[in-house]
Amino acid sequence: MDVEAPKDTLASPVPAPTPAPRGKGLHWLLVAINCGMLSLGTTGGPLLSRLYYSKGGHRQWLSAWLETGGWPLLLIPVSASYLARRARDPLAPLVLTRPRILLAAAALGVATGADDFLYAYGLSFLPVSTSAILISTQLAFTVFFAFLIVRQRLTASSLNAVALLTMGAVVLGLHASSDRPAGVSRGQYWLGFFLSLGAAALYGLVLPLVELTYKRAAGGGRVLTYALVMEMQLVMGFFATAFCTVGMIVNNDFQAITREARAFELGEARYYTVLVWSAILWQFFFLGAVGVIFCVHTLFTGILIAAFIPVTEVLGVVFLHEKFSSEKGVALVLSLWGLASYSYGEYTEAQANKKKAASSESQAS
Repeated sequence: MDVEAPKDTLASPVPAPTPAPRGKGLHWLLVAINCGMLSLGTTGGPLLSRLYYSKGGHRQWLSAWLETGGWPLLLIPVSASYLARRARDPLAPLVLTRPRILLAAAALGVATGADDFLYAYGLSFLPVSTSAILISTQLAFTVFFAFLIVRQRLTASSLNAVALLTMGAVVLGLHASSDRPAGVSRGQYWLGFFLSLGAAALYGLVLPLVELTYKRAAGGGRVLTYALVMEMQLVMGFFATAFCTVGMIVNNDFQAITREARAFELGEARYYTVLVWSAILWQFFFLGAVGVIFCVHTLFTGILIAAFIPVTEVLGVVFLHEKFSSEKGVALVLSLWGLASYSYGEYTEAQANKKKAASSESQAS
């Protein structure tokens, strides 16, 4: 649990090699685990949230609460890390994170809670396939905010990706009436459309801010460990859930849960099953996202989220029987084109950096 982040991970898009084979193996194991969690959360979380709405759920604050309500699951790895530290050193501190970093994590948690609500409200009026394409624009926002906040260099491929993702969202907007769910008015559809774009923009801001917080946590010669990342995510999840809890109290959602469960089309037991698994899969999403930022970098997280757009599209058509219109097809192609463009640019840049490093080493020797 105390594996260190690669030294250049937080400053460069190319992760630094880990010298020790054992450390390198553990690093790539963490990359694989976090990518797996992110993929499950990216596809499963939206599907269950949309299933909740399509079968009789109407509580947006409850749906938003579920996106981070699984934060107590993080107590398991955090407690295990603490017990391991105490076994090595009886005087080991209970918390690794400094107070200033904890405050920053709390602020990021509130921002995440607001993002959860924007997403949940937007999804209540949109098919999951449409929402997935709109949320994919977070890569464009991530590129922009990463440039401003963590000084991630803009390249031709990243700018091309931004343009293509924007065009995909525009194509969907030009044909907004073609895939409205039953009972959703045109005005509600447009509200969901812009709320989803707002959620994508806000999360595109949150991701670079998380990376910046990692930089601050690693300042002054301190070591950024996976255990510290888990502590930060625990704090973020707690405050995001607290933010949504206030909304649920104001909206009287807690009193409505039992009534909504009885009226749920799939039955009362399956209502609670949907809620529990939704919380678990969304926790996978957030935990995987911050884990990939820790192990690789912010933009790779955005790439992975965008890469699972077609998977979410297909699952929405298969399991929720959503329409797949020609406009969605065009928007999907544009989104994947933007993703491919960005990924190719990252790959060629990484190869060029490797060659430059090898050339420098040969000249030095």
